[in-house]
Amino acid sequence: MMAIFISNKMKKPVIMLPIFFAAMLGVTSCKKNVTDTPATTPPQKVYYSTSQFVMGADLSYVNQVQDYGGVYKDSGIVKDPFLIFKNHGTNLVRVRLWHNPAWQQPLNNGKMYSDLADVEKTIQRAKAAGMAVNLDIHYSDTWADPDHQSVPAAWAGTSLTVLKDSVYAYTLRVLNELKSKNLVPEMVQVGNETNGGMLWPVGHTTGNNFTAFCSLLQSGIKAVRDFSATSIIKPQIILHVAQLQNAMAWCTNVITNGGVTDFDVIGLSHYSKWGTINDMPGITNTIAGLKTSFGKKVMIVETGYLFTTINADSYNNIVDAGAMVPGYPISKEGQLAYMKDLTQAVIAGGGSGIMYWEPAWITSSLRDLWGTGSSWDNMTLFDQSGNTLPAMDYMTWPYRF
Repeated sequence: MMAIFISNKMKKPVIMLPIFFAAMLGVTSCKKNVTDTPATTPPQKVYYSTSQFVMGADLSYVNQVQDYGGVYKDSGIVKDPFLIFKNHGTNLVRVRLWHNPAWQQPLNNGKMYSDLADVEKTIQRAKAAGMAVNLDIHYSDTWADPDHQSVPAAWAGTSLTVLKDSVYAYTLRVLNELKSKNLVPEMVQVGNETNGGMLWPVGHTTGNNFTAFCSLLQSGIKAVRDFSATSIIKPQIILHVAQLQNAMAWCTNVITNGGVTDFDVIGLSHYSKWGTINDMPGITNTIAGLKTSFGKKVMIVETGYLFTTINADSYNNIVDAGAMVPGYPISKEGQLAYMKDLTQAVIAGGGSGIMYWEPAWITSSLRDLWGTGSSWDNMTLFDQSGNTLPAMDYMTWPYRF
C-alpha cells in the first residue's frame, strides 16, 4: 500500500447495507461467535499454519519505528513486536523492498529503510520468531501503487528490453543475497498494487494494452523460478492488484489476454475507504469468482480497519470516519468484529490468506517527506499507547473452513 501520497485512493466508498453472508453461503459466520460467546469464556485459540491459512502482518515499518522511539506492549508489558505478533497467531511477515530509497537519507541521518539491508533485518527477526516471509518487491525507489510506479533512478530512460533484463537480474540478485544469509522468503510479490502496470512510463498500461507490463512481470517471475531451482525454499509468486472491484478485469488482461500464468497467488488490497465491494457476501463472491475463473490461490495481501478517529500526532491520518462499514462501528470492538468477519468471508470464498497492512506503524518520532509520526495510527493493532488491541486476536479465532 502507498500510505502517504495516494491520490488513487481518494475514492468515496460505496455504503452498502450489511447482509449476513453466512445465510447465503451455508457457512456459519464468526459474527455469531461475537454475540453468542460470553465475555468470560473466550473461545479456544487456534494457531494456523501457512498451509492451512496465511495470517500475515506487514511489519515493514517496525525497525524504523523502534529506532525512533516507538515502544510495543502486550498487556502493558514491553515486548519484541515480532514475538507479540507470533504469540497472537501471525504466521507470516510481509516486508517491502525499495530499490534505492536515497530520499530517506536526509531525514534519517544518512540511513535508509526498506532497502535490502533493512529488509534482511526484518526477515531475520521474522524467521527467528518462527514466521514465514512474503517479500514485496516494489521495483521502485519509493512507494509503488496504482497512481505511482516510478522506475528506479538507476534504470531511468532505458528501453523495454533493458528493463526486462534489469528486473530479472535484480530479482535474482536479491534472492541469492538472501539465500547466502539463510533468509529466503516463502513468498515473493513481483510488483506492488500494479493496477496500471509497473516501471513507468515503459511498463504503464494504456487502455487494455498490457503487453509491456506483462513482459516485465514475466521477467520477474522467471527470475524467481530460476532461483527456486537452486533453493530448498521455493517461493510462491504473488501478483498484486488493489481493490476487489478491479481484480476481475485486471486478471483477465494479465492472465487470459497477457498470457502470464506461471504464478501462484492473486494478491488483493482491500480497504473499505477505497472499495466498492464492502459487504461480506460481496467479498466472498469476489474471492470465489477469481479462484474459479483463473485457477489460482487468492489472498488479501493488504487490509485493515480503524479503531478510532482520534489522531495520535500531528501527521494527518489517511483513513477517517468515511471508511466505516455499516455494522462495524469505529471502536476497538468494531475493529475486532470486522477483521473476524472479513477473515471468515475470505475463507468462505476459498481464499488462502489475509495480511494486515502495517499493524505496527504506531506513532513515534519517525519522519518522512509528509510528516512526523504515523498517518496510520488509527488503523494499527496497537492502541495509541502502544498496547495490543483486541483485534490482534482475530488471527487465532476458530474459523470454519
